[in-house]
This record gives sequence, C-alpha cells and structure tokens, in this order.
Amino acid sequence: MKMQWTLIAGLVFALLTGIFAVINVDSVQVNLLFNSVQIPLILLILGCTLIGGIIVGSYGIYRQYQLQRENKRLHLRVAELEASAVSATASGSFDHMDSIGSNEPEKEKDDHLNQDSIQNHHKSNPTGTL
Repeated sequence: MKMQWTLIAGLVFALLTGIFAVINVDSVQVNLLFNSVQIPLILLILGCTLIGGIIVGSYGIYRQYQLQRENKRLHLRVAELEASAVSATASGSFDHMDSIGSNEPEKEKDDHLNQDSIQNHHKSNPTGTL
C-alpha cells in the first residue's frame, strides 16, 4: 500500500513539475562559474528535476544494497546460532542419556538389595510380623 502512495505522489509531483516547466518557456541566463549561457527555463527546470531524481534514485539503490547485505549477514548469523543450539541440545541430551544409563543399574542394584533384605527378614521371621 505504501508503494502505491509513493507512486501516486511521484506522478503528481512529475505532473506539477511538467506544468510549471511548460508555463516558464522564457530564455534565462545561467552562470556556470566559468561561462554564462542562455537556455530556455523549461530545459533548466526539467534538467534540474532529472538530476535531482538521479541523485535520489542512486541513494535509494545504494541504501537497498546495504540493507540486502545486512540481511544476508543476519541470516547467516541466525543459521550459525541455530546450528550451535542444535549441537548443544544434541550433546546435552547425550549427556543426559549417559547419566540416565549410569543411574539405572545403581537403581536396579538398590531395588535388588531392598528385595533381598525383605526376603531375608521374612525368612528369619516365620510369623510374618515385622
């Protein structure tokens, strides 16, 4: 939507400049520092408008190029951070799996020892009371 309004504003400005230039067709003297020339005012107005448009357009192209470079740089940085996060998560989950694996046999040993002590206690106490 913004682009449409920009285009409309540009066309209105060009139309007003064209009308202003056509109205002013008298010849004027232009001092170029080293020489003076007589040119029609319409050519001076259109020429200055054209030069201004070229300057503004060049700056816009330069700024767009800078933004594209920054965008690419940031996309690469995001990809690097995602890759490091994935690798950190993967190594963290392997560490967690190793710790779970090492705890399971100890837990099984503790359960087995508890069952043995309960069975031994039942064998030594034939009445079934603890």
